[in-house]
Amino acid sequence: MTTALVPDTTSTRMRPPRKRRRTANRFILAGILILAALAVVAILAPILAPHDPETVEVSRVLGTPNLQHPFGSDVLGRDVLSRVLFGLRVSLLVSISAVLVATLVAVPLGLAAGYFGSWVDTAISRTLDMVLILPAMLLAITLIAILGPGSTVAGLAIAVIYLPILARVMRSSTLVVTRNDYVAGARARGASHLRIIGTHVAPNAIGPVIVQASILSAFALQLEAGLSFLGLGTQPPTPSLGGMLADGRDVLIQAPWVEVFPGLAIVIAVLAFTLLGEGLRRAFDPAGVAE
Repeated sequence: MTTALVPDTTSTRMRPPRKRRRTANRFILAGILILAALAVVAILAPILAPHDPETVEVSRVLGTPNLQHPFGSDVLGRDVLSRVLFGLRVSLLVSISAVLVATLVAVPLGLAAGYFGSWVDTAISRTLDMVLILPAMLLAITLIAILGPGSTVAGLAIAVIYLPILARVMRSSTLVVTRNDYVAGARARGASHLRIIGTHVAPNAIGPVIVQASILSAFALQLEAGLSFLGLGTQPPTPSLGGMLADGRDVLIQAPWVEVFPGLAIVIAVLAFTLLGEGLRRAFDPAGVAE
């Protein structure tokens, strides 16, 4: 007499998918909450800032933190807290806008390259490869040298840098989706290319691009800070986190608060984007390789 084998629903092999989903949800929630808090602070910077970020107070040069100036004052006596709030505003705006612009351009390019293939794929891919082979910072500095420094130009440079990466991700995802039976079925029914792309391909191929864009936002914020640190991004007297780091490097021992607080703002923002990207990666990963 044989005994029927009943699947053990309590086996640990049944738990990882649920565990991955819970972990992904925690990462996504944490990233969204931190980013939402930073966005609110950035938007309300004119209200929350206790002082004008550009006002110079000679009597407060390198002033230590106190109740009136919680983050202290910088080398020109400007309130560090106010400058961090406004600098965070600029950094978030530039980084998010740059990645958004890159995504809006990269998605149709990647769709066209992956869906049509042939000479369309070759023309788009080879053109993007010429941009991709250049180091990110070198490409940004080159564009800024041609167009001039400023936050707008820095955002444009960042968008150009990340455009090929997002387009390649979209192309790869499109190649996978177009092999599915429902795409072949739509073609057999005589659906137009535009309908197939808009209805079947794009909605199912966009996931990896969203993940990549959220991760690249963290790198974009660091790149914007780096350009401002070099004096190529946001120009004085407009506050920027990278510019504040540049101002505080010569007084790091004497007045560490000038350097520490903008650095912490960058770390927190990058952490938020990283948590969101990691959560989305786990959520979109059907095989669970993220674990």
